[in-house]
Amino acid sequence: MNPAGQRELTAAGILEPALRRSYQACRELNAAHGRTYFLATRLLPEWKRPYVHALYGFARYADEIVDDLDSTLTGGRKAALLHTWGDDFLARARAAVPAGGADVPRPAAREGGPGEGVLPAVLDTIARWDIPLDHFEAFLRSMAMDLTVTGYDTFDDLMGYVHGSAAVIGLQMVPILEPTSRAAPAYAYDLGVAFQLANFIRDVGEDLRRGRVYLPADSLRAFGVTRDDLRSGVVDGRVRRLLAFEIARARELFRSAEPGIRLLHPTSRDCIRTAFVLYGGILDAVERADYQVLDRRVAVGTARRLTVAVPGLARARRSRRSRRSRSTAGR
Repeated sequence: MNPAGQRELTAAGILEPALRRSYQACRELNAAHGRTYFLATRLLPEWKRPYVHALYGFARYADEIVDDLDSTLTGGRKAALLHTWGDDFLARARAAVPAGGADVPRPAAREGGPGEGVLPAVLDTIARWDIPLDHFEAFLRSMAMDLTVTGYDTFDDLMGYVHGSAAVIGLQMVPILEPTSRAAPAYAYDLGVAFQLANFIRDVGEDLRRGRVYLPADSLRAFGVTRDDLRSGVVDGRVRRLLAFEIARARELFRSAEPGIRLLHPTSRDCIRTAFVLYGGILDAVERADYQVLDRRVAVGTARRLTVAVPGLARARRSRRSRRSRSTAGR
């Protein structure tokens, strides 16, 4: 097990060996696939990080069923696998959270089953932080939509999908980030949507090769762009204007979400601020690439990610030292 991962688990009081292995599996998924997400997580106190890794692991495994698990599986078999895995997860989650506020038994790992490596950690995270299961149900519904829905006519239609694919992920995170105001979830919702829209804009070409378009059809019509135009890979004036419009819409959501960062516990703010800047930087990168997203995947460079994250890491460490000093002085 990675030494940093071991320290995080010990700091979180996660000691049972099988449960530690599950959390470590989630951490490995985050490190391998969630470059920006994983970097931002490093700005949290060690004891909070395993729970964020677990939530990422859940989302990533579901996404792998839909897109990456096995390219030979038909849509029907993927749907069956997602349904079976999701139902098993929800049944175990409900069993682990009894009604009436009773003590919650920590779920143990068990052998076999699809995605079993990540589930004990996810179930434990839900139980520890009392995360509503309807957030996970909404997420699974949106993942199922990816197997049958290839586009959305209006922005409102798209938001029905984004509610489950991204907004509820922000809501899942809120308890771990320790909000200081009841208004925080509304801002977290908008931030989750903003992150997703940035990804949609960056991944137009990649999504199209999977048969999907996440830019609303009414936006395409407004700028005279067809799916065939996007498939051609040619970024002409119409496509540039379309993407500029969608970037402006995403930036408005980033602006509306930003005030929520200060409504989080001080030890959580640098994590979310870093994610905010880096996901917003995707939109800047698309513009710098002259909107060339149909045949390539633009990215925020490593140097830029470190420029944003390193000062945040220093601030986060100072904040944790300050809290420990005040705690010690008060004894």
